[in-house]
Amino acid sequence: MSLSDDQVNTTARSLVDAEAAGKQVGLLSLQYPQLNMDDAYRIQSGIMAHKLAAGRHIIGWKIGLTSKAMQQALNINIPDSGILFDDMAFDSGSTIPAGRFIQPRIEAEVAFVMSKQIGGEHVSRDDVLQAIDYVTPSIEILDTRIVRQDAETGQTRNVNDTISDNAANAGIVVGTSKHALDAHDLRWVGAIVSRNGEVEETGLGAGVLNDPIESVLWLIRRMAQYGQQVEPGHVILSGSFIRPLECPSGSQIDADFGAFGRVGISFA
Repeated sequence: MSLSDDQVNTTARSLVDAEAAGKQVGLLSLQYPQLNMDDAYRIQSGIMAHKLAAGRHIIGWKIGLTSKAMQQALNINIPDSGILFDDMAFDSGSTIPAGRFIQPRIEAEVAFVMSKQIGGEHVSRDDVLQAIDYVTPSIEILDTRIVRQDAETGQTRNVNDTISDNAANAGIVVGTSKHALDAHDLRWVGAIVSRNGEVEETGLGAGVLNDPIESVLWLIRRMAQYGQQVEPGHVILSGSFIRPLECPSGSQIDADFGAFGRVGISFA
């Protein structure tokens, strides 16, 4: 049994309020045991409606859970997706103000900037290739408006909690390097990610569905199921090839993508 429209709207509002207040809500999967993936995307759409009504605008989309390790951890076999809004964009080298996020983490990803509108459940890989303007290195900032674990039961959040919470998306840091799609083999694009000068994670683009382009193709087909499409200028975060890296206050993050570029962000 799916959630009612009232339940979806109330939950979406609670998540928007939680973000504004910097306080987490409880697990939705505990509150609503019947919560399914369609419900989760309905809640996400409710968040989008609230934000658009408040004057925000969409700048792109993120894809998550693209690695086998993350899918196995949540017992699923498909990625998820979320929405990027204009107030989520930060310049590389800038500092995130203290208190801006609740429990920030970061991931390193290949970002795609699109040159034309594209949508539909039957789009092909060639269609996607023709719609890409350029690729660039990026950092995704994650946050959790829903608790990661319920204190009383020990239950951890599941994929439907995460999707409801806009796929845990909170920010995007795009590099200044812009590359033609055919300038690099994206399967071999990788990053050395350091926190406060110490290497914490490394990875390669092949960790994202074997090819980050396949991730973008998956997103566009999934969006069609919910009446959505990618617009010109939208940024698509194709999915992380490292595990999420915790970023407590004072963290300085450097993602060195070698010849592909470099991205950094600090947390006050």
